[in-house]
Amino acid sequence: MGDKVKTVGEALVDILEANGVDVVFGIPGVHTVELYRGLAGAKIRHVTPRHEQGAGFMADGYARVSGKPGVCLVITGPGLTNTITAMAQAQQDSVPLLVISGVNARSSLGHGRGRLHELPDQRAMIASFALMSHTLLEPEDLPAVMNRAFAILRSGRPGPVHIEIPTDVMAKPIALPQPENPPVPRPRADIASVLDLAQRCRQAKRAVILCGGGAVSAAPGIEVLAERLDAPVVTTVNARGMFYRHPLSVPASPSLAAVRRLIADADLVLALGTQMGQTDYDMYADNGFPELPQTLVRVDIDAAQLARGPSASLPILSTVNNLVDDLLTELAEFGGEKIDAQGVLRALQAREAALAELTPKMRCEISILETIRETLPGAIIVGDSTQAVYSGNLYYEADRLHGWFNAATGYGALGYGPPAAIGASIAEPTTQIVCLVGDGGLQFSLAELGAAKDAGAQVIFLVWNNDGYQEIETYMIEQGIVPEGVKPSPPDFLKIAEAYGLPAVRLSDVDALPGALVDASRTLGPTLIEIHERKTRGATA
Repeated sequence: MGDKVKTVGEALVDILEANGVDVVFGIPGVHTVELYRGLAGAKIRHVTPRHEQGAGFMADGYARVSGKPGVCLVITGPGLTNTITAMAQAQQDSVPLLVISGVNARSSLGHGRGRLHELPDQRAMIASFALMSHTLLEPEDLPAVMNRAFAILRSGRPGPVHIEIPTDVMAKPIALPQPENPPVPRPRADIASVLDLAQRCRQAKRAVILCGGGAVSAAPGIEVLAERLDAPVVTTVNARGMFYRHPLSVPASPSLAAVRRLIADADLVLALGTQMGQTDYDMYADNGFPELPQTLVRVDIDAAQLARGPSASLPILSTVNNLVDDLLTELAEFGGEKIDAQGVLRALQAREAALAELTPKMRCEISILETIRETLPGAIIVGDSTQAVYSGNLYYEADRLHGWFNAATGYGALGYGPPAAIGASIAEPTTQIVCLVGDGGLQFSLAELGAAKDAGAQVIFLVWNNDGYQEIETYMIEQGIVPEGVKPSPPDFLKIAEAYGLPAVRLSDVDALPGALVDASRTLGPTLIEIHERKTRGATA
């Protein structure tokens, strides 16, 4: 059969569908309507946020939970610039995001004639941080460009990819060939590196494993390796939930002194899929993370990342899955006996000492997180930048993979939590999602309560209300600065929820939280619970 002739917009939808895309997030406009032409007849669901930043954050949450790229459709100019914050967050946290935008007609590009939504060079603007940014100038290039985009999204370190389509190209006819979905090679360590690491593992007496977000999919193999080496496993924020209640698990930040002592005392530190960035390893910017010139082995999918940050005595370019598989095979073939390195005791001591470092207020906030976990087993907690989330990033153990993620690390975008929670719910519609967000952060994305209602998202918006930006106010006071600009008045969130049709309750005592969570989980669609830091008994120590 010959190739089918369709418009570029229709062909784009076909290609997305052929690549497993089942949902797109976006707000249509006159500069993208031709891209919507094929959606009505497709199996792809369209979700409408209230702001394009919300579209990007929804796609981010969807991608983290589903494991598939999150896809956005946005207009040229303000639609794309509104999405930039979400793209930057995805770049920092290695989240696969495909943003397809419009751009003005080809004949107008670069001329500055004052066209609607015109930017001097929007592709160049995005190219400064995206893994790829491409302007589709010729209709027939669409299949090749999309193949390249998905190859990038599925191969190395994930991040944002951008394709812009001029308005005069969208409606052009294109002969669409049979869709291709070629296999994408994934990096694998050379045999010499595997043999070197295997020898180090056999000689190690006090190994420690560090797991970042790039290690999550290799959790079963890492568990076998950790038990083989009797090695405590420290999980960063994006890896929490990998080894729930395993005796070797240390769900605490490497920014804490107790965890740093555990790492400094090791004779082998195996860092798997972790950026080793400041917000995980040096949250307080005290430069106290130990130097590990001889003991550190880093495994990463990105060669550039291996060249940054702490220098490793053995850098290995590989997916964590491939490396762990190869290493376990090598260890089994040449002596598979387990090492007795008092790993369980070392992990226990690190956990207890790390928790003891935290302030009573932090421990109180962590106990609230644990109440959520125990009341709603298997729920996903999506966080914003708020005090209870900061405490959880220091010490909290989720009970499932992808059960804890937030924007209080890396790029640190405020307002991330509500739309990302909606995206997570769309990825797993039968799973209860809890969005932990402060009163300041929720006001960044307040209108997305309406998007949650429209989407039927099973999200409990748990609002941590302290009447302003208390984390910043505290920091200003500690620096001897008179606080200014940290008291934006919050609205009555219960009335806002009611306006959007969400059931809502304000707790007078934290002891009522389990019952409120159960009631909310039995409600179809989104709900809201407010805890006030000073007015809700038990919210602080």
